[in-house]
Amino acid sequence: MSVLVTGAGGFIGASLVSYLVEQGHEVVALDRSLDMCLKGDQVIPVEGDLTQDATISEAFAHNVSAIVHLAALPGGAAETDPELSFSVNVEGAWKLLRRAARIKSGIRFVYASTIAVFGEPLPTDGLTDSTPVNPRMIYGMHKAMVEMAVSSMARRGELDAIGLRLPGIVARPTGASGLKSAFMSDIFHALQRHETIELPVSQDAQMWMMTVANAVDCLVSAISLDSVVLPEDRIVTLPALRVRMGDLVAEIARQTGADPSIVTYAPDVTLEAAFGNYPLLSTPAADAAGFRHDGDLARLVQRALAPR
Repeated sequence: MSVLVTGAGGFIGASLVSYLVEQGHEVVALDRSLDMCLKGDQVIPVEGDLTQDATISEAFAHNVSAIVHLAALPGGAAETDPELSFSVNVEGAWKLLRRAARIKSGIRFVYASTIAVFGEPLPTDGLTDSTPVNPRMIYGMHKAMVEMAVSSMARRGELDAIGLRLPGIVARPTGASGLKSAFMSDIFHALQRHETIELPVSQDAQMWMMTVANAVDCLVSAISLDSVVLPEDRIVTLPALRVRMGDLVAEIARQTGADPSIVTYAPDVTLEAAFGNYPLLSTPAADAAGFRHDGDLARLVQRALAPR
C-alpha cells in the first residue's frame, strides 16, 4: 500500500512514516521540511507548501491508495496569524480534499482534527459524542470547518473520509512548537533531565492525553478501518486518559528518579481554563470502532519517555 502523509516532517507525521515503512508500506511524505522524516527507498519525499497547487500535484503524481492529512499551523501560531491559519488549515486542506476526490473516487482520507473544536468552557458533567462543537480559538474554528467538509464529502461519496479528534499528544520535542499546550510535553523532558520547571497550570489541572505511539496506532487503524463501524458524520473523538497534573508529575518523577519538588506551579487562569479543565470523557463511537487510549497513567508515562 502507498500512503500519502502530509505533515510528514512533524512530530506525529515522522512517527507515522517510520511505522508505515516498518510495516512494509510505501510513503509519499509531504512537508515544507522533511529533515526529521525517515529517509529510504520506501519514502518518496515531496518538500513544498501544501497551499501551492504544484506541491499537491507532485504528491498525487504517485499512485497513493490512502491519505493521512496531519499538516497544520498549530494553535498558538494560528491565533497569532489567523490569515495564515486559514490559508494552511482550511484552504490547504480543501485543496487536498478536492484533488483526492478528483483523482480517485472513494479513496480513504484520514483527517487529523482536534479537541479544540469543542472550545471552552467544556460541559462540567462530561463530554460525549453528542457534545456540539463550539470552538473559541482560531485553530479550533478552522479545524471544525474542515470537519464539515470531510463529513459532507463522505456523505456525497466523493471520499471515504474519516476525521479523528486528537487530544494532547505527548511528549513533543522541546522548542518552539506554536502550541499553547506545550507545557504538557515540557514536563516530561524537564523531569527526565532532572531540571527545574515552572508550570502554567495548577496541580489539580485535568488534561486529556495520549502518547504519540498511541496516536500512530489510531491513525493506522483509520487507514484500513471498515467504514460501517463509523458514525454517520464520520467524525470521532478519540479516547484519551484524563490526567491530573499533580499525578502526572509524581508518576514521571517515579519513573525517572527525579525529585518532584523541582516542579513549581504558577497557574495562568486563562491557560488553565483552556487546557487544564477537561471533564470526564466518553467516546462510545470511537470505542465501537476499535480505537483505544494508552491504558493507564503508568503506561502513558512509560511510552512517552521511551526513545524514538
